[in-house]
Amino acid sequence: MAVTPSKALLSLLVSSSLNDSASYAQCCYIVAAMAVCAAAMQAEAAPLIAALGLEQDDPPRILAPAPCVTYSGQHAGVNVHVVWSGHDAVHGVDLIGTVPASLATYLACQAFNPDLIISAGTAGGFKARGAAIGDVFVSTGKMHHDRRIPLPGFDKQGLGYVASTPTPHLQAALQLKSGIVTSGNSLDYTTQDMEIMTNHQAAVKEMEAAAIAWVAQLHKKPMFCIKAVTDIVDGDRPT
Repeated sequence: MAVTPSKALLSLLVSSSLNDSASYAQCCYIVAAMAVCAAAMQAEAAPLIAALGLEQDDPPRILAPAPCVTYSGQHAGVNVHVVWSGHDAVHGVDLIGTVPASLATYLACQAFNPDLIISAGTAGGFKARGAAIGDVFVSTGKMHHDRRIPLPGFDKQGLGYVASTPTPHLQAALQLKSGIVTSGNSLDYTTQDMEIMTNHQAAVKEMEAAAIAWVAQLHKKPMFCIKAVTDIVDGDRPT
């Protein structure tokens, strides 16, 4: 499933971005010279790295003790960098979730100062929003579904909604579906999580995008997600 976002990103860099000048000029990335793509799991990043012919940065652009790893190269005249959140040396697994994602994205912004940030990877989809396994969604917005703070002002801060950079020509060129991407730090979900996702019409559910969106917002960088659906959240079998 991770190969599909790679194809989507390739098309973005080669053709769709060039054909979207009217709407992209407003979002400041028709003139983008550099893009950063953030991925949590090495298996999600590997097809993209291979497809774009990127190489691991040596010496590293992000220094220890930060665990994230970056890969760089050029495609269609654009400098492309992929940042993988890295490996958990204590538990021997990939670092997933909002904390490693926000760290990796922040440090990548400091290292590369990109014109565009893309969160690419896999996610659970909602059949209620038209998702099926194998579909690829581009985000219209990102938010958290597991940060419940029932206090005035803090409630919205907890949800952390950030609108996505519009990508109409990308969606049309690749016939992608679109919708809200929600993030949480658990693979499963509580009843309250589901209520938030349902009330906000979540199309896909994953574990990093909202954190990446927050960092992009801090740096005033345009950002969107490309997510391939690998399971159905509201299906007959548990996620």
